[in-house]
Amino acid sequence: MKFVDYLTKIDRRIIYVILLAVVVLPLLFPSALSVRVMPPVEKLFHAIDAIPEEKALIIDFDYDPQTLPELEPMGFAILRHAFSRRIKVLALSLYVQPLGLAQNALIQVTEEFNSTAQTNRDSVIYGRDYVFLGWQPPPLIPILGMGESIINVYRIDYYGNRTDTLPLLKEIKNYSDIALLVSISSGDPPKWWVEYAQNRFGLQVGAGVTAVSASEFYPFLQTGQFSGLAIGMKGAAEYEELVDNQLHVAGRRKASEALPSLTYAHLVMIAFIIIGNIGFFIKRRQK
Repeated sequence: MKFVDYLTKIDRRIIYVILLAVVVLPLLFPSALSVRVMPPVEKLFHAIDAIPEEKALIIDFDYDPQTLPELEPMGFAILRHAFSRRIKVLALSLYVQPLGLAQNALIQVTEEFNSTAQTNRDSVIYGRDYVFLGWQPPPLIPILGMGESIINVYRIDYYGNRTDTLPLLKEIKNYSDIALLVSISSGDPPKWWVEYAQNRFGLQVGAGVTAVSASEFYPFLQTGQFSGLAIGMKGAAEYEELVDNQLHVAGRRKASEALPSLTYAHLVMIAFIIIGNIGFFIKRRQK
């Protein structure tokens, strides 16, 4: 049967063309895909939402250009959440490579809020509402040192300002003034925050990680060492869904727009696997 032979010998170029179409077309004509929010992301959202007025949130930006599509949308969504709730934010990186990406996220989200602000009180102001601490090597120095004093570890911020002159850091002294730290990373930093900052100082930790590393971090969520966990592009899209639906904060939902490409590509691959197996079993039965 020629049809059965065709099923088992589909030209790979046809597969590549179809995959190219289902990946590229949703990106050319983006449409945010609504997703079901799962408990790990919901826990992270509520942990940030519950931060009291007198305490602050630390966001550790540790993603690089290779993992940016998965992790950057998490950073944007968490910043929108924090700024909309007037939560004080300290941003930092444990590595030098993510500094530019962290700065970009802070600038873009700040501009989003300030473009619609009516008064100084409504605006997001550097030094009052957030501070970008920057990078201080090696990683264990800031992780342990901030438990005693933030301004002793970061004497100047990313922009060269003396931290002891910034209004926010006159209020936020050390981990006792921090309600939660969220580590957005493609590597081990979320574990380091648990091992050193949480075990020694009791700091609450949440994480945003890549999909490929999810199995490493689920145990930290199950044991309660993580206050919440966002995984990959799907996790980022879930957080965007919560920020949009519950806080009604406008902004481009990059993960939700990219998710259709990922979804359709997986469905196409599953379809071709099924087709190939059907052809294989029919041919074997004929023999």
